[in-house]
Amino acid sequence: MRIQSTTAPGDPARPNEDWAATALPASGLGGLLVVLDGVTPLPGNGDCVHDVPWFTARLGGALTELSASRRDMTLTEVLAEAIRRTADAHRDTCDLSHPRTPQATVVLARWDTAELEYLVLSDSALLLEAADGTVRAVLDDRLDRVPRACLVSDAVADSLARNKEGGFFTAAADPAVAALAVTGREPLARVRSVLALTDGATRWVEKFREGSWQDCLALVRKTGVDGLVERVRELEATDGERVFLGRSKRHDDATAVWVEV
Repeated sequence: MRIQSTTAPGDPARPNEDWAATALPASGLGGLLVVLDGVTPLPGNGDCVHDVPWFTARLGGALTELSASRRDMTLTEVLAEAIRRTADAHRDTCDLSHPRTPQATVVLARWDTAELEYLVLSDSALLLEAADGTVRAVLDDRLDRVPRACLVSDAVADSLARNKEGGFFTAAADPAVAALAVTGREPLARVRSVLALTDGATRWVEKFREGSWQDCLALVRKTGVDGLVERVRELEATDGERVFLGRSKRHDDATAVWVEV
């Protein structure tokens, strides 16, 4: 088994709001990965006293511990319990009902000697490379299906679409959203590798259209996860007219974790 991971802040002057972890059991049989992309808050996020890095560290730590120690729980159950634990840690000091209470996208993968289990919530991505080299992207595409009229501004999106029926969902303070994640299982014998990406790294495919998901994984196999993020940074820097970036941030936090199982 080989594991590569990298993360780069979009702005060196701001904390990186992504979070990633991998773990291997003492037996050496199996493993797991956790990748979170914290949602950058707007001013006035319900006066939460905690920043997004605090939230992603709490949620990511709970997800890692539960995924490793509670093999009897599905990843959906793991996510629900991790959200509950994290919410309880600041329920008494913060307004968790605010639409911008700290929150994150989630990618989880866990495997043993027989199968791989996965979960994706919101717009990060998980690529599954099959034994024959073909690649399938596991995506939660709800955000892409939200009417553009509901996304014309942050205020409108928060009011009409964020963590609302017919909109898109993130891991915030409601454990019930775990049931809305995209989940599945694959026999481990059919899996060659998995690649988890926050949307700062998926820009290579989704913003700059440098290639397909299969091409993206081929690039990682050739240059490593650092090479993918470095190429994204080059593309961001040269898109001076914002032909590809549009209204998006010039640079976003970018994280990639690749595991050859």
